[in-house]
Amino acid sequence: MTTDLPSPARPLRIGTRGSPLALAQAHETRGRLMAAFDLPEEAFEIVVIKTTGDDRSLIDADVALKTLGGKGLFTKEIEEDMLSGKIDVAVHSMKDMPVAQPEGLVLDCYLPREDVRDAFVSLAHGSLADLPSGAKVGSSSLRRRAQLKVRRPDLEVVEFRGNVQTRMKKLGDGVADATFLAMAGLKRLGMTQVVKSAIAPEDVLPAVAQGAIGIERRVTDMRAAAMLEAIHDGPTGQRLAAERAFLAGLDGSCETPIAGLAELDGGTLRLRGEILRPDGSEVLTDDRTAAIEDGAALGWEMAKDLRAKAGEDFFDWIAA
Repeated sequence: MTTDLPSPARPLRIGTRGSPLALAQAHETRGRLMAAFDLPEEAFEIVVIKTTGDDRSLIDADVALKTLGGKGLFTKEIEEDMLSGKIDVAVHSMKDMPVAQPEGLVLDCYLPREDVRDAFVSLAHGSLADLPSGAKVGSSSLRRRAQLKVRRPDLEVVEFRGNVQTRMKKLGDGVADATFLAMAGLKRLGMTQVVKSAIAPEDVLPAVAQGAIGIERRVTDMRAAAMLEAIHDGPTGQRLAAERAFLAGLDGSCETPIAGLAELDGGTLRLRGEILRPDGSEVLTDDRTAAIEDGAALGWEMAKDLRAKAGEDFFDWIAA
């Protein structure tokens, strides 16, 4: 425990994007810290930081994130503000985070993981199977787009960006007939009423770290380190160690068609992984178990074996 606790006069500054979901995650983080240290709300300051990825013109244009530099667009300014001392910690959706942090920053605190499943969302159709041939499905996720092309090659996939509220408006405007959203985000926003059906991981494997919130800090900030240790969820950390090692071993990012999910059962960790060609023409999968403490090594080993099975040209499109 730290004796240097924040106070209204010297609050812990929590950095976040300004979307409703990002704010909900920052509020959850603040609430857990308040409870852990019996502190008032005024001992914390939530600092909203606008990132390049929040540019309204980019969202409205539905430009593919890969062409703009990937989802690092949503973290760059936040991490710069933390390195400069403007904020003390930053709250992130872990599925959007690169596997490596900038020098001087560390990500070693995770809140209890929410629902990992994808949600099928539509104003007129109840499930993916109900969509008529030629229907438009909106998604900015290369993973979801590739998985959709495997399962329903008869559908048209269109670029679809923005927060949950923006995407629901786009459905109402007829930009697409359906989309996929993370169940975790909808639960945190209290918006599960928009879900037509939740998709089991056995049917569609989720993104690596989907449903998990991570809190980043400066390596040298011992006050933040001690406080975050008090709210860290060990099982979530064990699962993400395996999943993110798998992602790192594939040289993957949040902008590659890679899916992965680790689950715990007693002292055993089960890891399922999947890599896809973006056009859905090829899918490679693996499913293994190991002792929990060997989860990261399992992730690396699975990634190495899938890369060997895929061959040299499997990810060539990424550099194109």
